[in-house]
Amino acid sequence: MDRRDFIRTTGTLIAGTGLVPHIFADTAEDSKQQGRLVLPINRNWRYSQTLADARHSKDFDDSRFERVVIPHTNIRLPWHGFNEKKYEFVSIYRRRFKMPKTARGQRVFVDFEGVMTASTVWINGERLGEYKGGYTPFSFELTPHLDFEGENVLAVDVDSSERADIPPFGYEIDYLTFGGIYREVSLRIVPATFIENIFARPKDVLTAKPSLDVDCFLQHSEVARDPLTIEIELLDGDRTMAKASQRVPPSGVAGEPVAHTIHLENLAGVKLWDLEQRNLYTVRVRLVRGSQTIDEDSRRLGFRDAQFTDRGFQLNGKVIKLRGLDRHQTFPFVGQAMPGRVQRRDAQILRKNLHCNIVRTSHYPQSRHFLDACDEVGLLVLEEIPGWQHIGDEAWKQLSIDNVRRMIRRDWNHPSIVLWGVRINESKDDHDFYTRTNALAHQLDSTRQTGGIRYFQESEFLEDVFTMNDFGFPLKPPNHPRYLNTEFVGHTYPTKTIDNVERLTEHTLRHARIHDQLASDPQYAGGIGWCAFDYNTHGDFGSGDRICYHGVTDIFREPKPAAGFYKSQCDPAEEIVLEPAFHWARGDQSVGFSKAVVCSNCDHLKIYIADQLVAEVDPDRKQFSHLRYAPFVVELGELFHKWGDLRLEGYIQGKQVIVKKFSGNGVDTKFALLPDDTSLIADGADSTRVVMRVTDEFGAICPFANDSIKLEVEGPAEITGDNPFSLIGGTGAIWIRAKEQAGTVRLTAIHPQLGPQRVEFEIGEALPERV
Repeated sequence: MDRRDFIRTTGTLIAGTGLVPHIFADTAEDSKQQGRLVLPINRNWRYSQTLADARHSKDFDDSRFERVVIPHTNIRLPWHGFNEKKYEFVSIYRRRFKMPKTARGQRVFVDFEGVMTASTVWINGERLGEYKGGYTPFSFELTPHLDFEGENVLAVDVDSSERADIPPFGYEIDYLTFGGIYREVSLRIVPATFIENIFARPKDVLTAKPSLDVDCFLQHSEVARDPLTIEIELLDGDRTMAKASQRVPPSGVAGEPVAHTIHLENLAGVKLWDLEQRNLYTVRVRLVRGSQTIDEDSRRLGFRDAQFTDRGFQLNGKVIKLRGLDRHQTFPFVGQAMPGRVQRRDAQILRKNLHCNIVRTSHYPQSRHFLDACDEVGLLVLEEIPGWQHIGDEAWKQLSIDNVRRMIRRDWNHPSIVLWGVRINESKDDHDFYTRTNALAHQLDSTRQTGGIRYFQESEFLEDVFTMNDFGFPLKPPNHPRYLNTEFVGHTYPTKTIDNVERLTEHTLRHARIHDQLASDPQYAGGIGWCAFDYNTHGDFGSGDRICYHGVTDIFREPKPAAGFYKSQCDPAEEIVLEPAFHWARGDQSVGFSKAVVCSNCDHLKIYIADQLVAEVDPDRKQFSHLRYAPFVVELGELFHKWGDLRLEGYIQGKQVIVKKFSGNGVDTKFALLPDDTSLIADGADSTRVVMRVTDEFGAICPFANDSIKLEVEGPAEITGDNPFSLIGGTGAIWIRAKEQAGTVRLTAIHPQLGPQRVEFEIGEALPERV
């Protein structure tokens, strides 16, 4: 087979085999390395919800289509109370581009990171094929169909319906998938023989002589008559720590990538990656012919040893009790179509705000930006394939097996990922199917263990770690040596920020009780609670408004009291935490305010009402005997001399270390506007959350403030969200999305009684896209 025939026959194959290159530009800037060019094509798309017959044609007039920037949702929706059928339709995206002169003689691919749900791709009127799946990356080769002198037109039909032939669909699922090209797109220009993927596998990291095996996957589309050389370097920043090379003999055309493993040894200078010291390195791979570098690529990695054992989970030989939350990657108004900055913020919320040490990507592979941030902040990851309870026919299973391949080959270099989820969440047993998914995971990645999320302990155990959703209390005892609880509380006790004190407090205690039991037995590796954030769902789930209120924060990522429990479980050296599991009100319990629960990592509290000391209390070791930082529980029923402000003082070893006050007036006093960031990039997609809060005079949220906030924007940005925005639970959020012009943006939020608050953003210039 010559190169021309190979290219003609592989365009659809690349989209269907799971051998998808892990080559995506990290920013809006072009990724230029010797021999290859990765060009983002996220701007200047044309979009329509109406399908014209000639929409795939190169000459079709799309000037009346809406101009959009990727990530893009096929329709914006309210944050709740909508019909999910509104996003279940087929839409058309078109992108015009011209190839750079350097592309002639090279191979050209279009790489999609995520499109929901099925994508039929056309180039210059030629149909390349359909990719089925919304959560995994795919590529098509464009080379034989391109006009290297003139304009080219890429067209994508995006079917966002819940198709029964594509995982996770086929029955019912307890979450919404939304629609659109919601992750980034790029063109990748590479030579005829190129680096298709890289897998860096640290070895012997706990010894005095750690080493590294680097699997370099080469794709050959032409006969190589001259030998090639693979050169690798291990970099710490700009400093070369080690290098090696290997000769590649002449070879013929190959349909599958060929792996070459190069070994780096005696790496005594490397530092381990762990939760506190996130030491990250880069491995750079060059493909050389003679003295010429014909291709170059790199990956980031960390050196660490992660194992689930019969004594719990061990990271670098140290047992760590896992404490985390499950995450859906959906957001209000735009579904999954949030850019990298917003995806990364979720990792920071989980690790820095809630002090979790693990997250599960329920129930699908999630944004690379989120996973990159997990590497950087020290948040462990259980990543799993798309699915929810249902197993389809053999064709459906083949797509699911392909999802295993694509997930692992995309993400196998992330040190934060410690477990592959290779079973459809809460599905019944299927011996043949799960034997295949487990075997494939081990074949692709021998360095990580596998798990499979189930809901019954009698389930056939084919994986390495028994991962179990257990919503009862007390929990079932571990029935396998390696045992991880992956869901609890959640749907058994949905809780809203506007619920009364009793429910908010009980929600907090339920999470605390589970983690106390998990701490009682080393065979529990730990627990991942359901869930981090409230999320959109179908009408036959949730609370009737297309929301599951299962999170410890609301859908805007604003904390409920239960979030305070997770936050309180960190060492005081990291943060001193004092979070009441109630709002301060005399009569929001059934018979006045009585039981006060406070989550804290202090060892002693003093409680004052109206400036009078009414109680001193220590952690409730009777109820929570296994937690390192047990909640404080005190009955206040007989302690009220009069109503007034509440003051909580936290002490560690006799020293006051924190004070919080809560008003007894019941008056909405302050209005705050709190942006996550004040600098954005003018790429048309970069966004940041802006939280609105009504508080008392001490800064405590007033949970029944539901005012309508009018928003005004001046400058090159737009609001993602409702305007006006009605607060829920005294808070809420919108997102500011930069346009494609640099400048200063002023956001004004006007409260009907408390007046305006303003915040400014600097929108920095973005580099232009080259095509």
